[in-house]
Amino acid sequence: MSGEAGAPGASPKAPRPATQRSSATVAKKGDRGAKEKPAIVLPQVGEEEPKNPEEYQCTGALETDFAELCKRSGYTHFPKVVPRPRPHLPFVQSSSLSEKHTLDDQRPSGSCSLNSLESKYVYFRPTVQVELEPEDKSVKEIYIRGWKVEERILGIFSKCLPPLSQLQAINLWKVGLTDKTLDTFIALLPLCSPTLRKVSLEGNPLPEQSFHKLMAQDSTVAHLSLRNNDIDDRGAQLLGQALSTLHSSNRTLVSLNLGFNHIGDEGAGYIANGLRLNRSLLWLSLAHNRIQDKGALKLAEVLRPFELAHDEVVARRRLLLEKGAQERSQSPSSSRGEAKTEREKSQLTGVSSVGLIDRPDKMLTLKAPKGLGRKKEKSGEVVRKEEKSGSGQSPTQGTPKKEDPTKAGKGKVTVPEQKVAKSKGPKTGNKEKRSTILESELVADGADKLNPLLEPVEHRDGKVFMSGNRVLLHLNLHRNRITEVGLDGFLTTVRYQAQVLKSKSAPKGLLGLLWLGLAKNCFPQQCPEHIMIQELMLPRDPISKAKAREEAAVTAPP
Repeated sequence: MSGEAGAPGASPKAPRPATQRSSATVAKKGDRGAKEKPAIVLPQVGEEEPKNPEEYQCTGALETDFAELCKRSGYTHFPKVVPRPRPHLPFVQSSSLSEKHTLDDQRPSGSCSLNSLESKYVYFRPTVQVELEPEDKSVKEIYIRGWKVEERILGIFSKCLPPLSQLQAINLWKVGLTDKTLDTFIALLPLCSPTLRKVSLEGNPLPEQSFHKLMAQDSTVAHLSLRNNDIDDRGAQLLGQALSTLHSSNRTLVSLNLGFNHIGDEGAGYIANGLRLNRSLLWLSLAHNRIQDKGALKLAEVLRPFELAHDEVVARRRLLLEKGAQERSQSPSSSRGEAKTEREKSQLTGVSSVGLIDRPDKMLTLKAPKGLGRKKEKSGEVVRKEEKSGSGQSPTQGTPKKEDPTKAGKGKVTVPEQKVAKSKGPKTGNKEKRSTILESELVADGADKLNPLLEPVEHRDGKVFMSGNRVLLHLNLHRNRITEVGLDGFLTTVRYQAQVLKSKSAPKGLLGLLWLGLAKNCFPQQCPEHIMIQELMLPRDPISKAKAREEAAVTAPP
């Protein structure tokens, strides 16, 4: 009992020193850890200065530059830059099966199976895929898919993308863009090479739908894809205003893909209003949207003669007045310029005697001594008196008298002056001719970019009609909600454009629609309007023409 009693009595006493020792040891270790922590952190803080991203100079190799900038920005795990996977070759049963069997036989079990499982999911890891040029292996296109691109990553791209001189396209698919990061991305584009003309932002819905900022007047983007971004009528309104208004028009965008969005009739009307005064967009896709007959009719009306609204008529008259005022202001300046050139030509050829006599005198008075200058002034007066007294003398007869050494002083002074005048004259004339040629080229370039409101119009019943947009070549309206009513509008447009092309007065370079996609809408496949549209568009489609030529070349006898 005593042992049993002593055991419990000793048990609470025995662990006390142990616990005290352990607590003391823990406290000592904690003190040591607290003392050692600053020693561990300080080198990291000291290492931040040489690893500042601002101090790194990019070399133009995206793989090394991106990795180094991510490390300097504090990223421990970051996507790798890898070549974009090419499409697989066609499946050949015999060879592929034999290869698979041999690989399965040679593959051991155990740890290698884990590697094989991991290799299957390599495709889903975040990467920066690049398309390379075959010759010099420079980066041509960038693809980022399925991982969120933060503002810090865009800051890294703003440093490593400008050295890529051959960059042509950036594709961002489902990268979690926001309105703020979109602004950062737009600010990045002017820093890149001027070869960057294609931007694809697909699967990135934005609350404010501010995609129209990519179509600003100072934007250099020529090909823009905005598929699957939940763009509705409000977003379409902003995009339509970016295409053109009365006071501005986008002149760089060539293709615009708005497929797989939520654009309805109202949004299609806004896009049609943007096409009224836009003369740069060649390719437009509105497939897989919610456009019905009302929106389809608005799109069809823009592609044939349409009536100008009151504000458009007023703006046209104002532009005509400004153009007339500019032409009037330029006419006197041009006549003065012609007079100057005629005077200079006459001085170079020696037609005007006054120019040949007065200018050498002035040059001689500046360079010659005082005594000689007075003598030359007197000789000049004698020559002028002789010109006045001899009415029948020509200007060429007066010049030798000026060169008389007894009256004009030393001939050594006059000869170099004449040579300098003759040598400098043609050079200045060549420069002026070059400048006038450049100015004419600039005027021609400006004339090509006239406001569409200054195009020829037609007056009917007190109304002003414009010829319509014949710049748009490709229009895709697949899988919308268009019925036979909307088809009638497009049939009228296609017939009008076909008649214009057949006429001799058709303007050069304006072809109109070459491809029109209306399939899989709310009308039967054998709809007569749709069949007629296809028949009218078939000879205009360049792809069908190429196929017909290939078939004719194959079937032609040798």
